[in-house]
Amino acid sequence: MARSTQIMGILNVTPDSFWERSRAATVDAALDVARAMELAGADWIDVGGESTGPDSSDVSLEEEVRRVLPVVTALVAHCTVPVSVDTTKAEVARRALLAGARMINDVSALRGDEDMAGVMALSGVPVVLMYAKDPTPRTSRRDVIYDDVLDTIGEFLRERIAYALDKGIPRNRILIDPGMGWFVGADPKYSYEILHGLERVRSLGYPVVIGPSRKSFLGSGGDRAPRLAADRLMPTAAAVAMAAWLGADIIRVHDVEAMVQVVDTIESIKHPERAAKART
Repeated sequence: MARSTQIMGILNVTPDSFWERSRAATVDAALDVARAMELAGADWIDVGGESTGPDSSDVSLEEEVRRVLPVVTALVAHCTVPVSVDTTKAEVARRALLAGARMINDVSALRGDEDMAGVMALSGVPVVLMYAKDPTPRTSRRDVIYDDVLDTIGEFLRERIAYALDKGIPRNRILIDPGMGWFVGADPKYSYEILHGLERVRSLGYPVVIGPSRKSFLGSGGDRAPRLAADRLMPTAAAVAMAAWLGADIIRVHDVEAMVQVVDTIESIKHPERAAKART
């Protein structure tokens, strides 16, 4: 049974991404991680060469290309799972697409590089437009306050969609991501409100990508909530289950095998008539 919610495995070729087990320091290590994700049932592998977390460092164009391009080339040659690239730089996107990447995931929603929209318009592949409270998330405000976070996200995404359409990116190649965690703000309630109100994001009429995996807001769900990313597997599973139940099209995760099981279970709850018979 094909899943209506796809799983995107996160593969970071960075030294400073917040979840150390998502990092791969060499092309061979990245290929090993990607193959494991493929075997575990990933529908996409998202390669990132620049972290955008609050404690991360700026990465030059040359360095990001050096990190990303050999990995994309290897994955396209040796894996069957399509590759997405997480970048805000048009030249990184252009080279990755030439190497065989099949989607660009832009956390700046085409604000980070004025040439990105043109690259995507000519690319023939989808682009993810993500909400972030500022164009450069790593240096953005901590104290942002929303009257209604979903209203703000909806207004932002409508504006960025209009911009993308005006630049020649077809409607059927646009996906949207409401952002979570640091991208939205330091207050964890906003990320929970996004999950709770995901149907309002879906009402914009575009496929929805969401990325709750092991993020810090999941460490604030009560007195027993895990403070460390290493301990947030179960809260991540709960967030993934909710997102799948509410109709997210793609969910970005670090723990592909576990989250494929979560999403497959949600699919079976939604469609019990299509569930496979249990094996004894």
